[in-house]
Amino acid sequence: MKDISIYFNPVDFDQIYPEGSIGSKIEVHQEGNFPELNKGGIALLYVPEFRNGENQFQGKTNEEFRYQFYSLFNGLDWNFPIYDCGTILPGKEIEDTYFAVSQVTAELVKNQIIPIVIGGTQDLTYALYKGYEKLEQMINICSVDHKLDLGMPDQPITKDGYLSQLLTHRPCYLFNHSNIGCQAPLVSTLELDLFDKLYFDVCRLGEFNSDFKKAEPYLRNADILSLDLQSIRSSDFRGKHYTSPNGFYAEQICQITKYAGISDKLTSFGIFNLFPEGNQSSTDQLIAQIIWYFIDGVSQRKGDFPIGSKKEYTKFSVNLDDFQEELVFYKSNKSERWWLEVPYPPQEGVKFERHHLVPCDHMDYEKAMKNEVPNLWWRTYQKLG
Repeated sequence: MKDISIYFNPVDFDQIYPEGSIGSKIEVHQEGNFPELNKGGIALLYVPEFRNGENQFQGKTNEEFRYQFYSLFNGLDWNFPIYDCGTILPGKEIEDTYFAVSQVTAELVKNQIIPIVIGGTQDLTYALYKGYEKLEQMINICSVDHKLDLGMPDQPITKDGYLSQLLTHRPCYLFNHSNIGCQAPLVSTLELDLFDKLYFDVCRLGEFNSDFKKAEPYLRNADILSLDLQSIRSSDFRGKHYTSPNGFYAEQICQITKYAGISDKLTSFGIFNLFPEGNQSSTDQLIAQIIWYFIDGVSQRKGDFPIGSKKEYTKFSVNLDDFQEELVFYKSNKSERWWLEVPYPPQEGVKFERHHLVPCDHMDYEKAMKNEVPNLWWRTYQKLG
């Protein structure tokens, strides 16, 4: 693979960690010794870039989460390498930082290494996305966020407004975007209307709290997971810039990231809005555990779609009254998870091959059996058309 070491500063790694801990096995970028990256595995990279949202933190870093992570113990089935590539320091211009992150992301994903980007502001999602642009791959993004972060296409990109830049960038490789955790008082009706017109998906915080399973198909459908740490309630994530009275509990965030890790489709993970606010031991510990649960999820992948063959699924066909199309569901024999097949134009077959089989749940099948066309089918059909 290409040399990506030029983008990184080394890690101060001089502590001895107990046997069986992550710190005793992780391959860390130390001065003059960049890890030899082989195909497969997980790679951590820290990017303290704050210019598009919290400029007062620019030039500051907080790497304590690393050492909290190193002190945790490996999971049972972690039979793949874990690397800490080091820190990508901000470039002279913010576009330089985006370029470095996109280059590294593209190279890692191409070699089946999942990058975990622990970073500054959430506009770095744009840099992750541009890495897939280099791979010329249509993708889905799932954000875990209390806002939709849509922004305006004629305004500069910010940490709370980056999605419009993805949509207007050409060529556009974004097929779908989903949000988990938005809070109604923080989202305008204009944003919700636009999401609806774009056939994007929203699982509000209240819906998530009432039934976690509603979020699982969105996580399973994503190539990129973008986590805004400000979506965690302030009682569980303390700091001057983490003040939301409502939001996810710490254990919910860990649960979300584990489910995301289990998804065979997901190939990169961003943890954003980590501000260097000084003494924040509990915050650093939670970051470490978020990373741990994601990696534990990766260790439990089943080899389902888009990896598995349809021969490993049970097919269910449903014919509805007054509806021309036959609805076709697939249930994995490995994981018992469900997918819904949506027809797509033959001339677009290659471009949309990864997107016509959409994650769903058993409830969607039950609705079809009651002569209801699932909303998921309609939204995907419109995008494919």
